[in-house]
Amino acid sequence: MENAGKNSQTATALRTSAVARYLQLAALFRRRIETGEWPVESRIPTVEELAKECGVANMTIRQALNLLEQEGLIERFRAKGTFVRKRLRRDLWCDVQTDWNGLLLSRTDAKIEVLSIENGVVPSDVPPGIGELAAKYKHLRRRHSREGTAFLLADIYIDQRICAKISKADFTRKTAMRLINDVPDLKVVDARQMLTIGSADPEISDLLGVPFGDPVAFVRRVAVAEDGTFALIANGIYRGDMVRVNIKLLS
Repeated sequence: MENAGKNSQTATALRTSAVARYLQLAALFRRRIETGEWPVESRIPTVEELAKECGVANMTIRQALNLLEQEGLIERFRAKGTFVRKRLRRDLWCDVQTDWNGLLLSRTDAKIEVLSIENGVVPSDVPPGIGELAAKYKHLRRRHSREGTAFLLADIYIDQRICAKISKADFTRKTAMRLINDVPDLKVVDARQMLTIGSADPEISDLLGVPFGDPVAFVRRVAVAEDGTFALIANGIYRGDMVRVNIKLLS
């Protein structure tokens, strides 16, 4: 009875989501590998068994398993079945800091790649009640990686008036907050960080190299200058399997 109830819940969740069913199933099967429900070197249920459990066609199961096979998580053998070969990497070496000094630190051995630059941009999505928009901003899309693996995709908007005081080289070596902190004669009177949890869409999946639908952390950081305008608006997307948030409750 317990398995029947579980099967019914799985099938209902698949029907009510707008995401393609094979992508939902691929995410479900990855979690089973990650949690150890399907241990490494174990044989997983057959296509027919999974199709019955999930209430979908055999072809949908095969599409989902194809994704896992491409990722190297499983291996299929004719007449023998499908076996788990490895678990997802969960190496939490990227900390999202929660104080000003921590936000100024660069990640150890991190590489910052500038993907695109636009001048004269006005951000369309700004946090209310904190500051006012300046006339124009420089928009940089950057990708941070370590050991060849991307962990952060960031859209940074910097007040165009202060960009002349930031060297081009700094855009590829300094964190967003460090860029603002090091601008001569710029006084930051307010700074905020907001974090929410979501999932990777196709673009994020491609740029960060994570499976579609995997958890990601959306982190917005803003810095307000003395004149009340946003000197910086930075929207970062961290891959969820390599990030953690440490909050010190007592000093």
